[in-house]
Amino acid sequence: MKKQLLFVTCQNDSPDEGLSYAIDLAKTLDEGITILLVKLRKFRQRLEDIMAAVAFAEAGEHETARKIASVGEEDGSEETISILLEKCKNSGVDVGVHTVSDDLVSAISNFFKKKRTIDMVILSPSVMRNENLSARELKRLVRTTLRPVVTIAKQEMQRA
Repeated sequence: MKKQLLFVTCQNDSPDEGLSYAIDLAKTLDEGITILLVKLRKFRQRLEDIMAAVAFAEAGEHETARKIASVGEEDGSEETISILLEKCKNSGVDVGVHTVSDDLVSAISNFFKKKRTIDMVILSPSVMRNENLSARELKRLVRTTLRPVVTIAKQEMQRA
């Protein structure tokens, strides 16, 4: 069975950030890629959306309340998945995509229980920014996966 790299990215941000690096690494190591697309929905944001929907419902604006309450249900994941699949297939790398709605560490840990062919974990820039993964959670992830964990940080361009 061919080994795989696990590329973890957040659907809410730019999910293909860092994918080029993962593809190059997979080619170098002659491995496939499994993309774990995590849909993060911050609890605080969801609570704010619900409270806003309630306020509009109380004011008699039921259609607006429905729209606000349904934010995130139509997530565009099919389009995102097709873009990621196409990019990998055009590069000649075997790819599989799995989507989950969970916190990052739990999503990755649960994934490892199901799939044992993962050789390395690559965390995209979307995972590493916006407090999606704290330093404490990263340490826990490294301890629980027992595999190398590579983090990719997006370089900010500085003006001269």
